Amino acid sequence: MATLIAIGAAIAVLTGAGAGIGIGIATSKAVDAIARQPEAEGKISKTLIIGGALAEATAVYGFVIALVIIFFLR
Repeated sequence: MATLIAIGAAIAVLTGAGAGIGIGIATSKAVDAIARQPEAEGKISKTLIIGGALAEATAVYGFVIALVIIFFLR
């Protein structure tokens, strides 16, 4: 039973990896867009910050779920 809890928590924490990859790709695309169209920097930056915050929220949710699995499903 403890092994299954550890595996479940590990899978839940993997959302952090997905969020990190997503934020990296989004940042890359935003820098590319700003380089192509510098006058749109304000709109691009605002959208990037909102998207990054949403992606980080998924990572935090995964971490919280992992903690719930570890501490409350014993």
